[in-house]
Amino acid sequence: MTEEYDVEFVERDDRKARFLVRGVTPAFANGIRRAMVADVPTMAIDTVRFIENSSVMFDEQIALRLGLVPLTTPPEGEFVEGDTVTLSIDVEGPATAYSGDLVSSDDLVRPADENVPIIELKEGQRLEAEADAVIERGKTHAKHQGGVAVGYRHLQRIEVGDDLPEFEDQERRIVRGVVEEDGELISTSEFDHDLSERYPGKEVHVEDVPNAFVFHVETDGSFTVEELVTRAADSLEARATELEEAVQL
Repeated sequence: MTEEYDVEFVERDDRKARFLVRGVTPAFANGIRRAMVADVPTMAIDTVRFIENSSVMFDEQIALRLGLVPLTTPPEGEFVEGDTVTLSIDVEGPATAYSGDLVSSDDLVRPADENVPIIELKEGQRLEAEADAVIERGKTHAKHQGGVAVGYRHLQRIEVGDDLPEFEDQERRIVRGVVEEDGELISTSEFDHDLSERYPGKEVHVEDVPNAFVFHVETDGSFTVEELVTRAADSLEARATELEEAVQL
């Protein structure tokens, strides 16, 4: 029997989104989170060959910075683990070398942002280098983690009760994320995350909604949130199929 999941976006952008998933277990929710962080391959610079570096920084320091520049990752099937793409940079001071100065040999792999500073070069200083980008998984190295901020929490349902007894002070009631009231999803930022601000003078009851989780996902620009979530789900499916086939042997 196929399980049915209900997905509803609360906030949606290419790189940042918050969405509600109903009908999943805590184990499945955590599996999706872990897959988004560690199991979705992304491109990142792995090897750097310096032609000239007369800046104040050692080659190793600049190589580290280049490795942390997010690169766009092509659609699945375009590259496999082990393939490489070469990027080059050549900047002469006085100027600041930015990620946008990296020139790629493949249009599918380029800096996700052009304004990431690499190093400030003074008069007479120059940075010229070639770098090889490879596709790997986040569990291998953090620079391959396309999901830079991935988390989830239970959806909480709010029920408003009677008025508080006369002369009873209302304490602050802090909740964060997204809450449900009368079937409507409300971001807690709308009332400064404090239920006493939204329901002054009222008794408020909060409970977790079973098997309903609100995900907050932000990517580094390697791909969109939708692509990250989809690839994570595909990764879980592939691993489950592999385990099923192994068990049946």
